[in-house]
Amino acid sequence: MLEISLIGYGKMGHMIASLAEAQGCRVRSIIDPSQAGCEREIRPEILADVCIDFSLPDTALNNIRQVAAAGKHMVVGTTGWHKHLDEVKDLAERHGTGILWGANFSIGMNLFTRVIQYATSICDKFPMYDVCGWEMHHNQKADSPSGTAIQLADAILRESSVKDEAVYDKLDRRILKNELHFASLRGGAVPGTHSVIFDCETDSLELSHRVRSRACFATGALQAAQWISLRKGLYSFNQMMEDLLC
Repeated sequence: MLEISLIGYGKMGHMIASLAEAQGCRVRSIIDPSQAGCEREIRPEILADVCIDFSLPDTALNNIRQVAAAGKHMVVGTTGWHKHLDEVKDLAERHGTGILWGANFSIGMNLFTRVIQYATSICDKFPMYDVCGWEMHHNQKADSPSGTAIQLADAILRESSVKDEAVYDKLDRRILKNELHFASLRGGAVPGTHSVIFDCETDSLELSHRVRSRACFATGALQAAQWISLRKGLYSFNQMMEDLLC
């Protein structure tokens, strides 16, 4: 059974802990300075074979540095730090460890991304269809847009012959033809909803993915922990999916 350490013990950390044994994992340690009964800081001697990080955007990069320096594998579900991917790749190579990152650990969402990419490629052949998107998350989410919205927007931009720039902010002007607007909403307890719309004057196609339970993220993160435990280097969740789909 694979031993794991949890870094961050919020809703996702609790969900991962509750599902770990069913996914062939055992929790060795939990690190979260804001939660009673948890370890307050990362120390090499308490880290398991693989660490799973669902902490905060402003602490994730430092967590990655410490875990890599300890020679441990890592799954990073925290978003908001991805501009440092080059540094993280260097850390994985320098310390001979495996790091897997993702914007969304739902297997269903990663299949949905492939559906959106294909839908864009076929709708792109009919120029009357314009494309846009929106996402909604609970009122405690720390970042906007979601990492998944960025992932979906990138998938659209790869296949569109018209759109070449994503816009996530509020618009106080008419959107340009080459811009893809992907809006964000925050409120309530919504785990996550993402929709992409292909629209013209006569009809509209809307494709959506709705999370029913955070268990889908936890299951994906635990599967990622098993996968990265056998590898070295930096990988995305998408690369794991490509490997599993082969």
